[in-house]
Amino acid sequence: MNVSIKRVLHFPITKIIIGIVVCFSLFVLIQNFVLKPFLYSIIQDKSIADPIIHCVSLIVLLVSYYYLFRFYDKRKITELSTKYLLKEMLGGFFLGFFTISLSIFILYLLGSYQVISFSTTHYSIKFFTVLMLAALVEDLFHRGLIVRVCENWLGTHLTLVIAMLVELQHIYNPNSNLFNLFYYLIWGFTMAMLFIYTKRIWLPYFFHIGWNFAQPFYGSNLTGTNDMGTIIQSKFNGPELLTGGAAGIEGSIFTASFLLLIGIILYYLAKREGKIVKSNLFKR
Repeated sequence: MNVSIKRVLHFPITKIIIGIVVCFSLFVLIQNFVLKPFLYSIIQDKSIADPIIHCVSLIVLLVSYYYLFRFYDKRKITELSTKYLLKEMLGGFFLGFFTISLSIFILYLLGSYQVISFSTTHYSIKFFTVLMLAALVEDLFHRGLIVRVCENWLGTHLTLVIAMLVELQHIYNPNSNLFNLFYYLIWGFTMAMLFIYTKRIWLPYFFHIGWNFAQPFYGSNLTGTNDMGTIIQSKFNGPELLTGGAAGIEGSIFTASFLLLIGIILYYLAKREGKIVKSNLFKR
């Protein structure tokens, strides 16, 4: 292969673009032109068919990423290593769920959160598989690809800035406000640190699932939307700064503070354990 072409193909930005375009295109094509036509033809109930489609699509996305970068980089795909999968799955989900739960508990003590009733009729497995798939798309591309490639290229510190800025795309979420801007920056920082500390996507991915599951579980909007179902029917009242308002509990100053604390602790641990990467940008 021509040296110039090879250099372009392996330039970090090119690698990120190719990774997103190839993997996401395969994911969309297989989901919409293979899985949906086939499964809808044999399963008329979409509440059954859709969760299967989401789960298979999740596997398609992981497999396409794995084989693309095995071929592209000619390396072991360590960011998808399953060596500590169970530990990172349970730990990540619990940490994400617990962080939201802690904010809910504080609001309850302040009289700003009231439980009205419990019911699973407003929630379904379809909602949960949607959360699983959406979280994987974000974590695989943002953490597994963008953060990984940029950290090897620019070092940890510049990568953290990029990771924070990338999350500003969420400013277009329904009901976002000025405070949410700071929340998205914090989210980008902490989610990047969850990856940087482990060098695998599983801890941030399952943290993300626990985080997203906990919000509708407690009756909160999820990133500004109120159509993700609920398990606890509840009522929030009080200042928007405390409750998150229409953006949901993740927009609360309590939640943002806990999230930032997690990121700072992980940064401290990563620095102590020598996991902070120096920039290769100016090295020959």
